Amino acid sequence: MTGLVLDNITKRFGSVAAVDRVNLSVPDGSFVCLLGPSGCGKTTLLRMIAGLEEPSEGRILVGGADVTRTPAHQRDFGMVFQSLALFPHLSVGENIAYPLRIRNVAKAEQARRVEELLALVRLPGFGERPVSKLSGGQRQRVAIARALALQPRLFLLDEPLSALDAKLREAMQVELRQLQQRLGITTVVVTHDQREAMTMADLVVVMNEGRIRQSAPPVDIYRRPADTFVADFIGITNLIKARRGAGDTVLVPGGTLVGIALPTEEATISVRPEDVRLVPPHAAAITGRVDFVRDLGASIEIYVEADGQRIVAVASPRERPDLRPGAPVGLALPADACVVLGA
Repeated sequence: MTGLVLDNITKRFGSVAAVDRVNLSVPDGSFVCLLGPSGCGKTTLLRMIAGLEEPSEGRILVGGADVTRTPAHQRDFGMVFQSLALFPHLSVGENIAYPLRIRNVAKAEQARRVEELLALVRLPGFGERPVSKLSGGQRQRVAIARALALQPRLFLLDEPLSALDAKLREAMQVELRQLQQRLGITTVVVTHDQREAMTMADLVVVMNEGRIRQSAPPVDIYRRPADTFVADFIGITNLIKARRGAGDTVLVPGGTLVGIALPTEEATISVRPEDVRLVPPHAAAITGRVDFVRDLGASIEIYVEADGQRIVAVASPRERPDLRPGAPVGLALPADACVVLGA
């Protein structure tokens, strides 16, 4: 299996650096998600890996070999585009067999490989069907099968599930991850959907303005964000302004915290809503008033205004706090759930 190394990869369009000095090492057989907002450079980076764009600087190594200047068709990579790019005039089997046919693979081998891939993506017997008669999820599977036809060294996908409805997208996330685990193929997926990245990836690479802000397993990205951008982009978090107080206290809007060390006089603390506990005001580190309550069925979000700072807490339906807008409330922020992010 093939590992991927990006060494100081940069892509400039005129004076603008779409990708700026990206360094990344992807272990063999890993599932990697490039995650970030629109325009952050993730698709440009994927296109450089695929050979569809040429880097302005840096090197791309696959299995130790430098492929930076190797043409796309010689890299032996499989790619699924956002549009899927299936041929509407061909059947399912003909679409899957297309990359084999243009490489003059024998027809018997083409047929065998098509049947094998249809079984792999759970579409046995679909070979003769027109692509136009397939559902969105079935088309997605055909595009994946076609990309895997030549047993690629790397599997690259650009926003592969964005056109699917929410329920089907979640089902396909699980299927794609299970397929990758069965094949053990190094896979890189571009997405702007943080839930998609957290569901599928071994390694999440958060990008913004052409640079990597953090590269780590999903749980580390969520629990130990590197900076305020990552903390705010991944899930929901409370970014609370803090400054040093007397002794070992930390002053925050609405109260004080203990057990937290600030590296500078002022910093930002990130704490996830599920870690914020509701307590009686007289026993609270932070006090405020309920601003808004949102019942989502599986959870209840309580928005609290504390001296100009909005803090969101999440309670379970079993707890179901009897709180209404304007009611006084106390908040407890466990020190081990607070991540100090700097000034």
